Amino acid sequence: MRKVKAPADAPRRDPAPSRVAYRLERMWLTPFYRRLFRVGLPCAAVALAVTWYFSDEGRRSQITDAIAEARRSVEERPEFMVKMLAVEGASEELSGDIRALVPYEFPLSSFDMDLDATREAIEQLDAVAGAHVRIRPGGVLLVEIEERIPVLVWRKRDGTLLLLDDTGHPVAPLISRGLRPDLPLVVGRGSDTPAAVAEARAIYAAATPLAGRLRGLVRRGERRWDLVLDRDQVIQLPETAPAAALERVIALDEAEDMLGRDLAVIDMRIPGRPTLRMAPGAVEEFRRIKSLEIGGSNG
Repeated sequence: MRKVKAPADAPRRDPAPSRVAYRLERMWLTPFYRRLFRVGLPCAAVALAVTWYFSDEGRRSQITDAIAEARRSVEERPEFMVKMLAVEGASEELSGDIRALVPYEFPLSSFDMDLDATREAIEQLDAVAGAHVRIRPGGVLLVEIEERIPVLVWRKRDGTLLLLDDTGHPVAPLISRGLRPDLPLVVGRGSDTPAAVAEARAIYAAATPLAGRLRGLVRRGERRWDLVLDRDQVIQLPETAPAAALERVIALDEAEDMLGRDLAVIDMRIPGRPTLRMAPGAVEEFRRIKSLEIGGSNG
């Protein structure tokens, strides 16, 4: 086959690419544009399609209902249902308060419970020192309680009675002193501090020989105690080592029947120098006897 020669005056074709083709080729070799065309554009197309599909309210409601139904079918399976509440470590009265506080109606799915919020609400009760809430196998919501134990009865300035634990934390109000005669009574501002509660308990322990006559402790100046006995006798205790001072008074009473006399106040605030104050009636009787003795001697 014969080759046809181009005319001598025909223009020669430039083998170099055009400017536009060169720029496009350079762009294609750039990693950013390659990722943009291979990943970005398909993702944008998919996002646009999804946006268009979900722009219809009917489709959105249908899909939302389907997801909710699927979730409900899982959450309401028997193994996830809680059927009852159990309270351990609490007294009958406190257990009733906890049952009234727990805001659930059983049976209920465990997915619909907030155990942390339930625990925090229970720990707001004065009588609860700590609580642990968990779901026990068998569909039981178990509440384990560390209950505060009252050790003192505190009569406040307004006359209301309050049970205190060993840290001075309120446990519960008390309607009548006669409901807890087994607990010591303290009166006065500052009686609810941890240090004051510890002192009061130590004083009551030392006052065991006077248990039949003991009426209560009065806090003075938020720093010391007065021990009040029947017949309105008062033992004024020092700020430091009050239990030891009371033990000395008890020793004197056992030796000389000091508390059996007509004394109104036994002042032990100055260590080593107790001061006795006679009752007003005893003073008058003493003066009358003295006057009779003086009159008889003059006659």
